[in-house]
Amino acid sequence: METTMHIKKPNGAIALVSDITEQAVKLRASDIHLEPRVDTLKVRYRVDGLLHDGMTIHKSMQASVISRIKVMVNLDIAEWRLPQDGRTFFNINGKEIDFRVSTIPTIHGEKIVMRLLERKSLLLGLSELGMTREDFILFKSLISKPQGMLLVSGPTGSGKTTTLYAALSHINTNSLNIITIEDPVEYQLPSINQIHVNYKAGLNFARGLRSILRQDPDVIMVGEIRDEETARIAIQAALTGHLVLATVHANDSASTIVRLMDMGIESYLIKATLIGVVAQRLVRVYCKKCKGKAKCKECNFTGFNGRTGVYEILRISEDIKSLMSKGAQATQIKKEAEKLGMKTLSQNGERLLSNGITSREEIIRSVYLDS
Repeated sequence: METTMHIKKPNGAIALVSDITEQAVKLRASDIHLEPRVDTLKVRYRVDGLLHDGMTIHKSMQASVISRIKVMVNLDIAEWRLPQDGRTFFNINGKEIDFRVSTIPTIHGEKIVMRLLERKSLLLGLSELGMTREDFILFKSLISKPQGMLLVSGPTGSGKTTTLYAALSHINTNSLNIITIEDPVEYQLPSINQIHVNYKAGLNFARGLRSILRQDPDVIMVGEIRDEETARIAIQAALTGHLVLATVHANDSASTIVRLMDMGIESYLIKATLIGVVAQRLVRVYCKKCKGKAKCKECNFTGFNGRTGVYEILRISEDIKSLMSKGAQATQIKKEAEKLGMKTLSQNGERLLSNGITSREEIIRSVYLDS
């Protein structure tokens, strides 16, 4: 699959960048990495969460390829010492693709990562997320509540935004005023008011959230709770009769509660507002054509094609609230939740394994099996 490109004609960079992006769409890549090496410019594609080698470009083409990409997203081609970020949209083979470009200076030149987002890929129904029947019913009940705070946790790239969009699409009716604040707005949802964070203009999550509260909202989605200020405003919103959906970076559902406490939020406020926590991961699923044997073009000879979610949903019961009042650690909260019927990430990962949907190696890599 690896080739070294030697293109000397004047429009070589334009053609080469076009080839790189079209190959990415063909492979269903979420990201393109252009990595400067001593003598070459290396292309790698992230497909279903893993990086795969692409073409190797001759060093003589590096500057023109990078400049071409910068021009596409209106970045300063003369600035190579500082990181830059840009964004544009393309229609490739009938697919509307959102390109987000990030550059950083390295010792061998500027490294570029292009994130590709096909807009339709984020619009999944609740039934398509991969939840078990029990978790599906619980999740629907949580997002149907008139007020309270529901948090979705997991690492970057674990599908949190897709889950929240599915939730908003499910509850969206003409009788509700739904407002989101995101960084960035991943997909424009019909009949939903979406705000894009703009740090340069002074619009961060906290300031945007304060403004949203003056807009008579019923449901609020916060792209990410990163600090105490944002957490407190979100909790205040939940206390005053709003349903608040938000993401937090944490390892599992129980540690998400502890994460709020670590931010400085008092346990009595968390008890009064938090209705549930969803922790999630994404795992690759076996190719339906070759059944994981890596012997067909459909999966690019990897044995996997696409991903599904693995979930852990913690409902905040009175027993859990009692533990929170006592300052319980995440391990204690998790044990109590399991006694009350919560299926952990690991247990749901094992379910996928036993159903022949993915491999043990994939579960270990993505889900972190309990010891």
